[in-house]
Amino acid sequence: MSKPLDLNGAVTVLTGAGSGIGRATALAFAQRGASVVVSDLSEQRVTEVVERIGSLGGRVIGLPVDVTTEAELEKLRDAALERFGRIDLVMNNVGVLAIGAPETLPDEAWTRTIDVNLFSVARSNRVFLPGLIAQGSGHVINTASASGLLGYGFDRLPYVASKHAIVGMSEALATYLGPKGVGVTCLCPSGVITNILEGITAYGEVGVTPVAPAHQIVTAEDVGNLAADAVEAGRFLVVTAPEVNDSLLERASDIEAYIQASIEAQG
Repeated sequence: MSKPLDLNGAVTVLTGAGSGIGRATALAFAQRGASVVVSDLSEQRVTEVVERIGSLGGRVIGLPVDVTTEAELEKLRDAALERFGRIDLVMNNVGVLAIGAPETLPDEAWTRTIDVNLFSVARSNRVFLPGLIAQGSGHVINTASASGLLGYGFDRLPYVASKHAIVGMSEALATYLGPKGVGVTCLCPSGVITNILEGITAYGEVGVTPVAPAHQIVTAEDVGNLAADAVEAGRFLVVTAPEVNDSLLERASDIEAYIQASIEAQG
């Protein structure tokens, strides 16, 4: 278990916070007394979230940020430090999807997805971790997915690969940062009511759609509160459907049988 972080009075920085899970988590942090720095590719959405948090009496600033450029993340860090004097939490929450048959996906589908979903976290590590390590406290949340724990999404292989990588990266970071006083949470949502369809690029005909596990659908607000709870409890893994834990145990107990059952489910 990581060291818990009290959100009341903490300074939190979020990417991809203009909508969906990021927006809901920013609101959850603000409601628990945190100062919030909101960023998103869309300036309009940043403005809307800032106005919403401000209307509730929260301390908030926001700016548009493209996470594929390290200088943009540096600008985000500097704005947070200038306004609030410190940073206690960073949430890496940007993600896109490329959908298509595995044998037809072009390099473009892979490079864009990996750049946005995975390399953005690597850039964030370089920009934000030195400050957290230097102060000996803080927290990092990386948004992965249930698709990063269970590899059923063969129609979205770049997404699955990037989210598996984020899970592995987060686990390694937790081991590295924990002794330095910095906690790590890996957020792995299943079905969530968001606008993620806006971030999907389709390539050709998908063909067969995977038979996905029957996980309950939750709201973005539910996920935001789960993320905030995890930070304050110092918890590493957050799933939004308890069935994920059952599937992980089933796979770990007999991976051959688990994979065979997954193959048969597509028949």
